[in-house]
Amino acid sequence: QVQLVESGGGSVQAGGSLRLSCTQSGYTASRACMAWFRQAPGKEREGVAAFRTATQRTYYADSVRGRFTLSHDNAKNTYLQMSSLKPEDTAMYYCAIDEWACNGGSWYIVRDYRYWGQGTQVTVSS
Repeated sequence: QVQLVESGGGSVQAGGSLRLSCTQSGYTASRACMAWFRQAPGKEREGVAAFRTATQRTYYADSVRGRFTLSHDNAKNTYLQMSSLKPEDTAMYYCAIDEWACNGGSWYIVRDYRYWGQGTQVTVSS
């Protein structure tokens, strides 16, 4: 059984930094698309960043590129270093994994991910 557990969320002032972690267990496929999503109250869940093991490529949403960095431990656990945080980054952050979700570069499609964590809250105050 695949399990994903996020940690590292919290409250920070604008301009600050946080590092989120996603610890996964039970995933056995040879390839993976490992992603971070977020969902603010009243808004749809949106893709933040993803890493595709087959191509070693990392993807970012335009809204976070240059401020957030996705890293990983041998394509097992993922981390999201968030810097220069803005109030609009406030959301519940989720990690997700799927074998095929990054195909065609469409890493940001929520319904393509089979496994999800429970989320960790990030709150950025102005």
